[in-house]
Amino acid sequence: MDFLPLLLLYLCLVLAVAVLYCSHAGSGGGRLGRAARSAGQVLSLVIPTRLQSVTQKVLLRLFHTRNYLFVVLHIALQAAVYAEYTWEVFVYCWELEFHLVLLLLPYLLLFGNMGCFILCSCANPGIITKSNHASLMKTYAYDGVLFQKGIVCATCNVEKPARSKHCSFCNICVHRFDHHCVWVNNCIGAFNAKYFFLYLFTLTVMAATIAVITTAFLIQVVLLSNMMHGSYIDDQGQQHAVEIFFLIQHLFLTFPRIVFMLGFVILLTLILGAYFCFNLYLALTNQTFNEWYKFRRYRHSHHRTLQPCDRKVVYKNTYAKGVWMNLKEIFKSHAVLERKKKK
Repeated sequence: MDFLPLLLLYLCLVLAVAVLYCSHAGSGGGRLGRAARSAGQVLSLVIPTRLQSVTQKVLLRLFHTRNYLFVVLHIALQAAVYAEYTWEVFVYCWELEFHLVLLLLPYLLLFGNMGCFILCSCANPGIITKSNHASLMKTYAYDGVLFQKGIVCATCNVEKPARSKHCSFCNICVHRFDHHCVWVNNCIGAFNAKYFFLYLFTLTVMAATIAVITTAFLIQVVLLSNMMHGSYIDDQGQQHAVEIFFLIQHLFLTFPRIVFMLGFVILLTLILGAYFCFNLYLALTNQTFNEWYKFRRYRHSHHRTLQPCDRKVVYKNTYAKGVWMNLKEIFKSHAVLERKKKK
């Protein structure tokens, strides 16, 4: 059972990431935020005040200030996965005569992903300035629900165009603001949303490809060793047929780094896959994450104040123009902007 300490360490790392995320989410609303704040109040009874103050400053620096920590972490995790894939999985698979194109596919996806990552990080997301403010005011009409005419940004001292938002991380107003992504250290807005979409897609496919190749390698090892038809003797001297748990333990002890990496990329594939599907839904319906969140908050607050005799207000997304036009607005944002300016 020597694999248990490594497994516990793996679970602790996942738990630590979850705690960090919940601590960040605790600053917002919703059930997760309230649960995180409640947990924080309980922990404040046992954690020294000085340590609490230091922790709050660190979390503020990490999650509410623009910095390159998550960019470095992103590159480090990617480098660690590819180092393991190159030095062990690729070599073993090559010896087992896996197709070369399949083995090289993760590297091709890596180049594409890094290109999208650089473009997404460096591109102008759609910063609203005094020179382009007048034209951006004509791009989208105010829907009167999520975006009201006449609201002035207190920081930038300009009237907010429809679908824009002030980013507290970057201290700028962004046209068609989606969200601020700490992993690329930039806002996601009208002019770099296409790069973010492609970055997320290539990252998901990249993790899935490595997971599939690694799984195929381990299955091939099991089949070649004829292990499933074997047996083992436990600590009490009793003989048992090979079970899934024993098989996983054996693979973990034989290829610890490969199995550890496989667990990580499978988890990453599931999380990224779900997030990509959510972003695909937003793209197809011409919504930003900011608008999706604002609508949910508006619906919740309106439902709480709604009286029995009041008529329910139905919000209609006025920006959706059909699937093709919605996608075109993301991938040809500059062309769409120029066309709307001429109207």
